[in-house]
Amino acid sequence: MNKDRLYVDIHVLQTVPPSCINRDDTGSPKTAVYGGVTRARVSSQSWKKAMRDMFRDLFPEESLSLRTKKIISLLADELKKAGMEGDLAETAKKAFELVELKIKNEDVGTDALFFISRAQAKALAKFIHERPELLKDKISKAEKEAMKAALQENPGIDIALFGRMVADDPTLNTDASAQVAHAISTHKVINEYDYFTAVDDLAPEDNAGAAHIGTVEFNSSTLYRYATVAVHALKEQLAEDTADAVAGFVRAFITSMPTGKQNTFANRTLPDAVVVALRKDQPVNLVGAFERPVQAGEDGHAARSIQALVDQAQRLYQEYAGEPARTYVIGKGLETLGESVSLPQLLASLKTTLEKTGAV
Repeated sequence: MNKDRLYVDIHVLQTVPPSCINRDDTGSPKTAVYGGVTRARVSSQSWKKAMRDMFRDLFPEESLSLRTKKIISLLADELKKAGMEGDLAETAKKAFELVELKIKNEDVGTDALFFISRAQAKALAKFIHERPELLKDKISKAEKEAMKAALQENPGIDIALFGRMVADDPTLNTDASAQVAHAISTHKVINEYDYFTAVDDLAPEDNAGAAHIGTVEFNSSTLYRYATVAVHALKEQLAEDTADAVAGFVRAFITSMPTGKQNTFANRTLPDAVVVALRKDQPVNLVGAFERPVQAGEDGHAARSIQALVDQAQRLYQEYAGEPARTYVIGKGLETLGESVSLPQLLASLKTTLEKTGAV
């Protein structure tokens, strides 16, 4: 494999029952028009949030980040741990203002959410504790850059994967090493409505009326989900932790589920099919397999979606992209694309492959 460039592409086909995984501003399941028909859709942001939630079970707390407006209290806590005294909230506020973050609420912090790793907060607190003289009205450009460096080094695994955008100061931005596509159904969907009623348990016996009535919109679908990780870019930020981060990302992408309306629909499922391909040229999204909507037969949508995915992959490999350097598959009907494995085998082999090839 080319040590300078390596992408891990993850393709997932997953069937979900009646559900409302990701709602729009009206409460309806999100949709998209693709191939001339309406598809079920789950936004990339929704699924990335589910993955970040799962990261808490996969990675140590100190290697992850927080997306929060409450950066003043966060830094003040770290300053206290570092041994500083006095008005630590004011000290934290001054520190963030010196690195040109706009503090909108003096008691809280920024007006927009700020993505910061625990390691970055500790590094900035350590820097301030060791050089408190920098917290003056004016500091040099070199001093300001040194403070910003504390906020850029040691990004959390989630910042390294998903990136960070800071509108106040683009120099604090972090490029994402991973991309997650919006999931869409492989076929046409029509949203349906569930009419429900609720009864007052303390209502008189002769009152047969409902205390509450309403509707919930839902659909069911076989979703195509895709994500990719630029391993070479991730390595620049995480170094020896890269293999673990990639394996954790793959596991979370495959097994996570957004929590929208789960109490109502209990819709948490696992994939019907997974393809993980290691490419040294470029990421390849296979969504074109479903530009023509899959038509359900007696075997439903999933089996025909798997066949459409295989056909699209083989065509693109032959005509454009070439075969991946290595491919793992989970599920029946995918054997022609790569090595059939279980999820634990996939994760173990992926880590070993990345380490042996020198990619990490």
